[in-house]
Amino acid sequence: MSSIPKWLRLGILLLVLLAGCSTVTNGTSSDDENKDEGAKANTEANKDELTISVGSDMVSWDIHNHKTTSTEAIHVNVFDYLLMRDEKGDIQPHLAKEWKKVNDTTTEFILEEGVTFHNGEDLTSDDVKFTLERVAKDDSLRSHGDFDNIEEVKVINDYTFQIITKDPDPMLLSRISRQASGILPKDYIEEKGMDYFLQNPVGSGPLEFVEWKKDDKIVLKPYKDYFNGEVTDWKKVIFKAIPEDSTRVSELITGGLDIASNIPPSDWKRVEEAENAEIINGPSNRTYLLFLRTQEDWPTSDEKVRSAIDYAINDQALVDGLLNGQGTPTLTRVNPGNLGYHEGLYGDYNYDVKKAKELLKEAGYGNGLSIQLAGPTGRYLLDREVLQMVAGMLNEVGIEVEMNIMKWGPFVELRQKEDFKDGYLIALGSSFFDAGQSLEYYGSERSETINGYKNEKIDSLLEEAATSLDEEERVEKYKQIQEIANKERPILPLFQLNQFFGVNSNVDYQPRLDELIYVPNITKSN
Repeated sequence: MSSIPKWLRLGILLLVLLAGCSTVTNGTSSDDENKDEGAKANTEANKDELTISVGSDMVSWDIHNHKTTSTEAIHVNVFDYLLMRDEKGDIQPHLAKEWKKVNDTTTEFILEEGVTFHNGEDLTSDDVKFTLERVAKDDSLRSHGDFDNIEEVKVINDYTFQIITKDPDPMLLSRISRQASGILPKDYIEEKGMDYFLQNPVGSGPLEFVEWKKDDKIVLKPYKDYFNGEVTDWKKVIFKAIPEDSTRVSELITGGLDIASNIPPSDWKRVEEAENAEIINGPSNRTYLLFLRTQEDWPTSDEKVRSAIDYAINDQALVDGLLNGQGTPTLTRVNPGNLGYHEGLYGDYNYDVKKAKELLKEAGYGNGLSIQLAGPTGRYLLDREVLQMVAGMLNEVGIEVEMNIMKWGPFVELRQKEDFKDGYLIALGSSFFDAGQSLEYYGSERSETINGYKNEKIDSLLEEAATSLDEEERVEKYKQIQEIANKERPILPLFQLNQFFGVNSNVDYQPRLDELIYVPNITKSN
């Protein structure tokens, strides 16, 4: 009998399979010379086109009705934000060139003049009011909870407005420099209707809409009257939906892609050895998480079962076995660089097979139990493989896992309808760079639609921190929340992961910490 744990044997098998997949080239010749010649020809023919794949297809053109970074990575090129984070994550002026705090609940902004939407209409304070009040007042929109503290946007004149909040809001500037805060064209939408807009989107960003073929591609082109200057390196920008890792790599090497996201470690050497491509990597603000049901009638409602699952998972083995060490195990999803980061929980993990089995026995599952875990494929780096390896680790302590692995669109729908079973795997970012956003998942209002977790102390701490303008006080409250969550384990943080892109040698591209793919920052390298 082999002494190698089943999860480790599974990990080895996965790596072998991944390595095997790395030789697939979608039916093209395996001869390196032929591939290089084809790549050169494609690059030469499309030198004014930039083709990108972030994996999954975009969810929607409704900026307020999704919470998906890969969709925002496209939206940011079509819709301008009032403020925008730079490559380091620092907030900078954008549509709003100046702002000042009038009082604890009122902030005044001055817009850049001469900004126009892609249909030629001027962007004014009325458009800002229309946009922010839409998401603040419509509780059916996915991003409503991030903006419902906005009481009113008061128009002073065409280029001056005030955002008035119900309570003091220490995260206001973060809210208006992220997804769901792109400014929409009021007159266009009121004239044409939202359904028409979603098929024919108009923004004020550096690129304008050409076409969207669902599950295939999105085509954009530079907006010649963009207020920050026209994008001149590219005449056309294409975002292609390619969920399969091996297909993205093959497309990159044969010249069909200029930028390919989520390149698995098994393909790094293949990309680096190609004449026309290289691996570009950088940190992300994203953490793999396992959400577990806490409602009655689910085995995971028992804290001992959730703890057993946590102790059964070797987070460092996930990072080492699948990512060649390119990630950091963690007991919190608040990462370094985020306000409220708890240094005592980052870089640590729980792993004790004996303790996991003891906890299961104490919970009444000495003979084991069965659970179902859902997870996406093609959205995050090695998402399918992470869930498979986790399942193998859980099986080692007597927890049989039925995996429900699906493409990103159906997975999003499963979460929205709350149709998942015992739990699901996901990798979440934090575009606010603030623990207030990351930790809201532990609040009973948010978790009611996710896993049913409730803790009155956490609710109280979240409420107090959300309106405190004392940064030190907020940080202390957020650290307390992380300590409580680490004990009760309604969500199991696994590891923070890095970003890995395959990039054509003729393209100059550096990953952003917020994971946006902002085309004005992508240029030709020669």
